[in-house]
Amino acid sequence: MSLKRIAVSAAVITAVAATAASARDQIRIVGSSTVFPFSTAVAEQFGRTSGFKTPVVESTGSGGGLKLFCAGVGTEHPDITNASRRMKKKEFTLCSDNGVTEITEAVVGYDGIVVANAKSGPDFSVTREQLVIALAENGPKPMSWDEVDPSLPAIDIEVLGPPPSSGTRDAFEELVMEEGCEGADSVDCDGVSVRSDGVWVDAGENDNLIVSKLEANPNALGVFGFSFLDQNSDAIKGANVDDVEPTFENIASGDYPVSRSLFFYIKKAHVGVIPGIAEYAAEFMSEDAAGEEGYLVDKGLIPLPADMFSAVSANVNSLTPMTGNEWD
Repeated sequence: MSLKRIAVSAAVITAVAATAASARDQIRIVGSSTVFPFSTAVAEQFGRTSGFKTPVVESTGSGGGLKLFCAGVGTEHPDITNASRRMKKKEFTLCSDNGVTEITEAVVGYDGIVVANAKSGPDFSVTREQLVIALAENGPKPMSWDEVDPSLPAIDIEVLGPPPSSGTRDAFEELVMEEGCEGADSVDCDGVSVRSDGVWVDAGENDNLIVSKLEANPNALGVFGFSFLDQNSDAIKGANVDDVEPTFENIASGDYPVSRSLFFYIKKAHVGVIPGIAEYAAEFMSEDAAGEEGYLVDKGLIPLPADMFSAVSANVNSLTPMTGNEWD
């Protein structure tokens, strides 16, 4: 064997050894701040009972998480991403372009997007049209709530909400700003979005931080997932939207108008490379976790109907990949 071939072989062996040494033994999960507490609860339970290491869960926002997830295959990329909205077709295409070609989608359950303030603040009951008038970039830009409607409190409009990278922001703009705009005559509904003059404050991907800021400023409102209202009901209260109270029952029944599905996505190429991915996903979609009597319900998750839950669980357990036709 020539010296050159020996040198090449040695380099290959070194590279393979380095890759094996750098392979992770912990699942890495990114994505939605809304799904974060549910995913964290599953990760902690999984770490205690499975024999695998506790997964690392990061709150990056749905859009940020999907961008990281779709960046490629390999241990430097996350294995699972959480999302408080469905993956967009352009994100699926980005994944495919970067070699992430087999993705399993799991619908975890439901959540409501609530508008809430401190218990010491005024009571709010608003319509989606009133929220649009108060918050639209292409609208009259009132500075106090009573300018929107005399029935609302005479206090400055200040809303702490999720940033553009958040699935909660996407869902709020779709379910409130777009759907509510139809009844708001003073607003240009072409590409309606939230104000950029400081009335809407991007409060980051940490919904617990929004809750603490509401306690500090009782006149401010916050926008976040129902689970954070449920877990902090001693300190904050939810506003009725379109005369419907944000409760577990009203979200589960579909009566509460600002509701959406929650998801996570599995990178099949990492299954068997990073230990425990399939087992973690099965724990998440087990009756004990996301079922009607599961421990995630105690944390504010609205569970799926039994037949849908069974179908999703089977899909996750078999790691059935998305087809690309989900948006048709």
